[in-house]
Amino acid sequence: GPAEAEWLNLGPRHGENGRAVIAGHYDWEDNKPAVFDNLHKLLKGDQISIEDEKGVIMSFVVREIRIYGKDEVASDVFGSNDWKARLNLITCAGAWNKEKKTFSKRLIVFTEL
Repeated sequence: GPAEAEWLNLGPRHGENGRAVIAGHYDWEDNKPAVFDNLHKLLKGDQISIEDEKGVIMSFVVREIRIYGKDEVASDVFGSNDWKARLNLITCAGAWNKEKKTFSKRLIVFTEL
């Protein structure tokens, strides 16, 4: 749903070494708020915090923000070889395509613990 974000479980969990990835919606239909509606407002150096299911809070610093085409290869979002704990947040951006029911771009916020 619009208010939920989802961890992509093929990689590490947030706080573990490697690149954890969480995806969430932006600009939900009927003007309902979506979990990542404000993700585009983050700036390099901003701090974000997440809370896991056990109530553990972890803070991450934004180190880069990129916009990719919807079909552009973004392998750097998932892969890592520096053994640092990173968290990447993904949502939609760009123009809405009514026929395909998708946005034209993807916004990715790269962070590190």
